[in-house]
Amino acid sequence: MKKFEIELNEKNNGKPKDECGVFGIYGARKSANLAYLGLYALQHRGQESAGIASSDGESIYRYAGMGKVNKVFSPETIDNLLGDMAIGHNRYSTTGASYLRNAQPLRADSSVGPILLAHNGNLTNAHVLRKNLVEQGHIFQTSNDSEVIVHLMAKSGKDNFLDALIHAVKQIKGAYSLLVMNKDKIYAVRDPYGFRPLVLGRLDDAYVVASETCAFDIIDADYEREIKPGELIEISKTGIKTHSPFNQQNKESLCIFEYIYFARPDSMIFGISVHDMRIRLGRMLSKQAPVEADVVIPIPDSAISAALGYSKESGIPYEMGMIRNHYIGRTFIEPTQKIRDFGAKIKYNVITSVVKDKKIVIVDDSIMRGTTMRKIIKMFKKAGAKEIHVRISSPPTIFPCFYGIDIPTRSDLIAATHSIDEIRKYLRVDSIQYLTVDSMLEAANRPDMNFCTACFSGDYPSPLEEEENKKDLFDNIGNGDYY
Repeated sequence: MKKFEIELNEKNNGKPKDECGVFGIYGARKSANLAYLGLYALQHRGQESAGIASSDGESIYRYAGMGKVNKVFSPETIDNLLGDMAIGHNRYSTTGASYLRNAQPLRADSSVGPILLAHNGNLTNAHVLRKNLVEQGHIFQTSNDSEVIVHLMAKSGKDNFLDALIHAVKQIKGAYSLLVMNKDKIYAVRDPYGFRPLVLGRLDDAYVVASETCAFDIIDADYEREIKPGELIEISKTGIKTHSPFNQQNKESLCIFEYIYFARPDSMIFGISVHDMRIRLGRMLSKQAPVEADVVIPIPDSAISAALGYSKESGIPYEMGMIRNHYIGRTFIEPTQKIRDFGAKIKYNVITSVVKDKKIVIVDDSIMRGTTMRKIIKMFKKAGAKEIHVRISSPPTIFPCFYGIDIPTRSDLIAATHSIDEIRKYLRVDSIQYLTVDSMLEAANRPDMNFCTACFSGDYPSPLEEEENKKDLFDNIGNGDYY
């Protein structure tokens, strides 16, 4: 990066990076256009690359590019994606570099026919499987973990697509919500733990599958149900067939961070409204960590619902005391004078009249490194806040995630290396409190569901493989690729 070019991407917001979004549709005219709209609604789940693959029953068509959906696709590229079935993918890399050859859906030809694959999640044993495959002579074209599945299918020795897919998914571990397509069928698979969401819907006579229900709303599709943990569905011209390929059904471990931060508030995942869940988290936060204050202010946008819940429970007025600029990207104009905390200021701005001479409660969903929050606090202080109290609608994040979320290593997580009071002093606030794991689960109010809380507790539900050799196997591929 040139010294006068200032990068202002999502890494600057102090949050864990989103994972990926998948969308599939079967039996609809202009399926690629509908897939484009679905990916547009799922843009929050990945902004590095986007791709769509379609089929007319005879030929496969694919287009992918780097960047956001509306930059990757044009009317011409969509028109060239023929057929009444398509799968699409928005990518953020949790394994593998951010280069075009890692964009999905992946495509490969094999003895069971063409394989198109879109993956949301992270395979915890991919490095072990890849090492074995490389030693057997397999040549990998990407550096992401999803390609392992394609190789396992290709070498399965099975004589049909479904059996090859089942053979592959029985060998992988970790988190995966998959869409796999050939010339005439789409398969949707969710890992036995159900870490990442995957939902099924209908659009007239067409079937739709997506990471979140907000992708249904944009095309006027109707939500039908969750695809169950450990379920594989086969969508073809004869309808839907359900398969249960896993002999042992594990206890579900639904990612609670989907509710806290990742999913759009207008979505319903795991059968629950995301907005309603965040309201409950905010209410519980107010009960657990009350404070006398004049106003409750969210850090936009993901903490808005939780802040509303805190306000409703506490009776403290809710105000939008901070505005987020949704149009940030990259600026090539450096200020002529040094502007302190420029990266934070170009994304956030405080409404001075809301906070001046007030005792304020700032509600956010999580803190990772703490550097961005510290800059935000300085902005509130400069605007004249009398007291600043921080409330976090999740427990302290003290462990990394291996199931499809890019949470920093423990050494980079401020709550893993500092006490709550040390964090308060670092942020220079009057108080800070988080939800506890128990109160978070109580707020969820779903005793019938089991949530993954590994990033808070270190209790990883799916066994982790040794990390040895992982770096070499998934090392960055050179950035000269363009196709």
